Parts: sequence; structure tokens; C-alpha cells
Amino acid sequence: MSSSGETDAIHRYFAACNTGDVEAVAASFATDAVHYAPPGYGGPAQGGQAIGEVIARLVRATASRWSIDQVVCDPGSNRAVIEWTVRRAGVVARGTDWYEFDPGTGLITEIRLYLASPPAAGASRAELEGFPYAERGYTMNS
Repeated sequence: MSSSGETDAIHRYFAACNTGDVEAVAASFATDAVHYAPPGYGGPAQGGQAIGEVIARLVRATASRWSIDQVVCDPGSNRAVIEWTVRRAGVVARGTDWYEFDPGTGLITEIRLYLASPPAAGASRAELEGFPYAERGYTMNS
């Protein structure tokens, strides 16, 4: 996939998110896709339909609207990272997403969402809920 292919896929996904249309969001994802998020979002969403439902709930509940601020692609690895802004119910939040793509279809296989905010009160770790850090070789020492 070329960097323009990854960039186009991310822009299509964000456009679908802003509609709150479950099926439009789901169309951006490979069958076995996973969307990891920080604690408080109900654990990882698995599959395009489930991811679309989470996004649709956010749009309905908070009138969320996302915009893409920066995109960096690594086409040789089928990965990209973006910075984004979301406006919801009078609040602005910023964050980043790590994307992985299926090289054959160009569909998103994984998103890791990181918010620009402090860890949850009382949390001993600030990391994505359900993400297999140890299995993927991340440092686990405190």
C-alpha cells in the first residue's frame, strides 16, 4: 500500500465517523480488526460492526466531531500514525492513533487510540485496556 492509500483510508474512516453511520464506519475495517482504547471505553472493540457501534454511540451521546491534524505513514510496514482533535459537548480533546492495515485490501486491521490526558485517578498504569503489551514484546517493568 502506498502512503497515499493509507492516508485516503484514514480520511474515509474519519468522514464515516463524523456521520455516526455504523455501516459506513464498519466498511473501513478488515473482518478481524481491533480498536484498542484507554480504560473507560468498554475494552477493545472487535470487528468493524462493533467499532462502528462504539463510534455511533459517541456521536449520538456527545455530538462528537473529529478532525485529522497530522498523518505520518510508513507504507513499507502498512502502518500510520495520526494526531487528531475531537470536539464534543463543548470540550476539545486531542490524541493520536496508531494504525495497521491489511496489505492486500488496504482495510484497517488495528487502531490504538491514545489520549492527551493524565492517567485515570488511582490507576497504577496508563495504557490501553486489553492491549497485549507483554505478548508483543513491550517493556513491562515499572
